[in-house]
Amino acid sequence: MRELAAKHKLIAVVAACMLVVACGTPARYNSAGTHIVRSGETLFSIAFRYGKDPAEVARWNRLGDGSLIYPGQVLRLYPTSGRASSSSRPAPRPLPELPSDPPPAWAWPTSGAVSVGFGGKPGTGTGILIDGRQGQSIRAAASGKVVYAGGGLIGYGQLIIIKHNDTYLSAYGYNASLLVAEGEVIAKGQPIARMGEGPERKPRLHFEIRRNGKPVNPRQFLPAR
Repeated sequence: MRELAAKHKLIAVVAACMLVVACGTPARYNSAGTHIVRSGETLFSIAFRYGKDPAEVARWNRLGDGSLIYPGQVLRLYPTSGRASSSSRPAPRPLPELPSDPPPAWAWPTSGAVSVGFGGKPGTGTGILIDGRQGQSIRAAASGKVVYAGGGLIGYGQLIIIKHNDTYLSAYGYNASLLVAEGEVIAKGQPIARMGEGPERKPRLHFEIRRNGKPVNPRQFLPAR
């Protein structure tokens, strides 16, 4: 009887711990007045979905020109002064035309073989994985401005995002160390990071190109080699 009682007590403790963990896990859903950015979305599509002016959403969230949003980012859908009432909510408007700047002249961001192609696994599936050596130099694939440098995006490790124009971004993930900071203007081929470990604990670079916020296959832009 004592063994049975102890067993039941252990099960109860484990269940309680699981409940605490579950309650402590942040839920990913649209809370009142906000939107959590999902992969492939743009500021324009989000604003259109909620009947908002893209320029206003950018201003409320201090996004500057609004060209950069990223998965997991929480966007406020109302001004800080308070939520708009239902009666004053603007009617949906046609989706503005997206920027169509030409792509820059791309270069490979590092040496090494492509071990996982676009949409493949392991990884996020939004870019390609390039094998290399721990600490290997990572270089900017084109000239531009660093708009993100840090480790706040789950699944990318230490990440750098470069804005090349109003249409194209490039991203460099799984870095061991970052050599540039947000706001820096950098040249094509400039060292920006050192290679770290990606999935399966192998030295790799996660590289992606985004056109109007949507991931595209980098191989269609990179020179043949």
